[in-house]
Amino acid sequence: MKIDGRYEIVQPLGKGGFGTTFLAKDTKRPEDPECVVKQFTPASIDPATLTILKKFFDQEAVTLETLGKHNTNKQIPQLLAHIEENQEFYIVQQYIEGHDLSAELISGQKMSESDVIKLLIEILEVLEFVHEYKVIHRDIKPDNIRRRQSDKKIVLIDFGAVKQICTQVVNSQGQITSTVVIGTPGYMPLEQQRGKPQLSSDVYAVGIIAIQALTGLLPQELEEDANTGEIIWRNHVNVSPKLATVLNKMVSYDFRQRYRTAKEALQEVKKLLPQPINWKLLLGLGMTIVISLTIFFITKKDDFNLYENSQYGIKVKYPKTWERQDLDNPILAEVVTFISPKQSDADKFQENVTISVDQFSGTLEDLQESNIKEIINTLVGSKIIDKGKTTLANKPASQLIFTGKSGNDNLKNMQVVILKGEQAYTITYTAKIDDYDEFVETAEKMIKSVEIN
Repeated sequence: MKIDGRYEIVQPLGKGGFGTTFLAKDTKRPEDPECVVKQFTPASIDPATLTILKKFFDQEAVTLETLGKHNTNKQIPQLLAHIEENQEFYIVQQYIEGHDLSAELISGQKMSESDVIKLLIEILEVLEFVHEYKVIHRDIKPDNIRRRQSDKKIVLIDFGAVKQICTQVVNSQGQITSTVVIGTPGYMPLEQQRGKPQLSSDVYAVGIIAIQALTGLLPQELEEDANTGEIIWRNHVNVSPKLATVLNKMVSYDFRQRYRTAKEALQEVKKLLPQPINWKLLLGLGMTIVISLTIFFITKKDDFNLYENSQYGIKVKYPKTWERQDLDNPILAEVVTFISPKQSDADKFQENVTISVDQFSGTLEDLQESNIKEIINTLVGSKIIDKGKTTLANKPASQLIFTGKSGNDNLKNMQVVILKGEQAYTITYTAKIDDYDEFVETAEKMIKSVEIN
């Protein structure tokens, strides 16, 4: 099968409610290069309707061609042709060798905060260019974001406006009306569901993708606040307050509360990056400041002590202000615990990080399930808030976040476990629920510093 006597269909790439996408060869160019052909079937084949839709189709094709030509990094596919043939509409575009972002966002796996910030910047930089032309993508989702194989850059594909041609009919007054809303549930905000997308609707979709990457959950797995309509996601992952604030604004239920464009969102996300030190400025302020900074950095570097246990091959850094207690508890297999200093005389519970080493035969998944059963059986009012995968000491690890009661204290815990041979190494951070966030950053630094030989 050839389209326009030129584009020979090789195989289908996908089929949806708006048409079919094919991989094709351009037989009128040297070496028959690959391209993508998107076929759209109009809702009506009435001649008057087709004439009006053809005009609309031509206008949208001009937009795609403009975006493809003027994007300096070529992160919008180049339009090669737009065709009307046998009462069907076709868009022919450059084929982008690579993989969809959905291959990187694996269900149940959490991406690190720094990687998510990097991903946000990559997507928003391309979307910023699109928004400069006042174009709304309308269908941003992982499947429509390609990671180009040649340079690993993000490419935005499958713009929603062209899809609209197969949803439109002409009413008795000769006006075009859409019968279907363009977009994908979960990534589509309320105003877009009502058929009134804004530039900020795209910003919402990008924010949802970031939350998906952080939590390892699909959009439909996230709850909404029944009173406000806002997405509930913070309970699934620990992130910095600054990133959480940016994401909450990106996915605000009310589009008027969001960043209006990708450019506005990008500016705020870039502020989350580590800021370089302006050494020239510091030198200009005099040696006194430089010496003070040197003392400061040396002090910060030495804020942690190193704990080593040769019997179990463990190394971990812990704050100098924390107390260390060596343990020998054969029942709980606890090796050492690090206890935070009292904040006041009224401080009845001190946050702690405990390392345990025990024998275990099985997989990491088996170990996580065993730990969950033990938590449920031994901790009063226990509730598993989150479970997922991470890394520890350069090895695959499982992570649990759970709550429960010990005496009169309502506690929150983060537990990270790895297997080495038939030994299970468990590091658990425990704090009162209200104090958990205050010390979690320190606990995470301790956990990340763990070495197991």
